[in-house]
Amino acid sequence: MADILDEIRSVQRDAELLFSEQAVQDATSTLADTISNALFDTNPLVLSVMTGGLVFTGWLLPRLNFPLQLDYVHATRYRGDTRGHDLEWRVRPSLPVQGRTVLLVDDIYDKGITLTRIAEDCRSQGALRVLTTVLIMKQQAPGALQPDFIGLVAPDRYLFGCGLDYKNYLRNLSAIYAVHDCDQSGAHLHG
Repeated sequence: MADILDEIRSVQRDAELLFSEQAVQDATSTLADTISNALFDTNPLVLSVMTGGLVFTGWLLPRLNFPLQLDYVHATRYRGDTRGHDLEWRVRPSLPVQGRTVLLVDDIYDKGITLTRIAEDCRSQGALRVLTTVLIMKQQAPGALQPDFIGLVAPDRYLFGCGLDYKNYLRNLSAIYAVHDCDQSGAHLHG
C-alpha cells in the first residue's frame, strides 16, 4: 500500500497544472448555458458515466435550468489501470431511455470508445436522440463519435483531476493536471 501511495504522491507533486479550478468552473458554466439552450424543452434523461463523470455531473447539473431526469451508467475500460481494455458493463440505466433525448455526461473524450459504445447501447434501447458532453477533449484525430458539447481541449497527455484518475486516485482534485512526461512510462491514454 505504501508503494502505491508514494507513486501517487510523486505523480501529483511532479504534474503540470493544465486548467485551474476557476478555468474548469468557467468552462462548466459555459457548457451549462449552451446545453440549457439546446435541451430546454426536451425533458432529457441525463446519464452520468461512472466513475469519471461523477464530479463533472455534480458541477453541471445544478447549472442546468430546465426539467430533466438523472440516472447513471457504469461502463469501464480501465479498471484502475492506465491502459484501456475491452468495455465492461457494470450498470446500465435504470430509467427507460426509449423515446427520450439522452445526454451522456463524461469526464474525458480521448478515442471515444467508451462514449460511442454507451451511445450505441442507448440507441439500441430506443433513445430518440443521444447527445454527449465532456469536460475535456484531447487534441487528436477524431474518433467515431464526436461530443456535442465540449468544455475544454487539452493536449494528448495523461490527465487527472476533476473526475479523471491516475490508477483510481486523484479524481478528487479540483483542477486538471497532466502527468509529467517522465512519469508516463507505460501509462496510456484515457478512453
